[in-house]
Amino acid sequence: MFFRQLLNDETACASYVLGCPTKGRLAVVDPHIDLIDDYLAAAEHAGAPIVAVIDTHDHADHVSGLDELVARTGATAYPPESLSDMSVIDLGNTKLRALATPGHAPTHWSLLVTDLRRGDDPWLVLTGDSLLVNDAGRPDLHAHGDDTPEDMARTLYRSITERLLTLPDHVLVYPGHYAGSVCGRGLSGNPASSIGFERSHNKALRFATEDAFAAALLEDLPPVPVLP
Repeated sequence: MFFRQLLNDETACASYVLGCPTKGRLAVVDPHIDLIDDYLAAAEHAGAPIVAVIDTHDHADHVSGLDELVARTGATAYPPESLSDMSVIDLGNTKLRALATPGHAPTHWSLLVTDLRRGDDPWLVLTGDSLLVNDAGRPDLHAHGDDTPEDMARTLYRSITERLLTLPDHVLVYPGHYAGSVCGRGLSGNPASSIGFERSHNKALRFATEDAFAAALLEDLPPVPVLP
């Protein structure tokens, strides 16, 4: 499996190029508009085309590069509304399974990644803005109508505890943000972790109840980002 994490320090956003060079199928997940040429360069280095471009959710802190990257590659676009729970994006020996993990946004997906050349078990999960390293995604940016920030926080608690934390401890966690992002408050500067390490050490997961988690997540939220 080819795997590259690309970081944009201006917005502290992480995005990903991954897939199967053997079968010639790569995907870009959560593309940033400023990194289009970097994704194309990564694909050229891998010697395989980009065939899928995926947004785990609608972004509130940066402009998505999905449309631009699709226009330049002819890849299939997977905006958040196009995915369904447990659906699979086939990248040859690399499989991406969509897990519904709403809460940061009403429609939000994590992508469970399996490399069949190494085994049938999932190797890593791209968590978008749901489970972050040492934090959880803020619940207010996409709250509207009947979906209050508190409702979103409670939904996120269930997404994390019932979907992501049921994964094996060895599964690696690659989130959509790291320290410096306004989508969290206590984010680590290390943009990768594991389910087991976050289960044991993530400060947002130290609460035993949904009520306590929601109350803590809503406390002292940073200013809402303004898109350029």
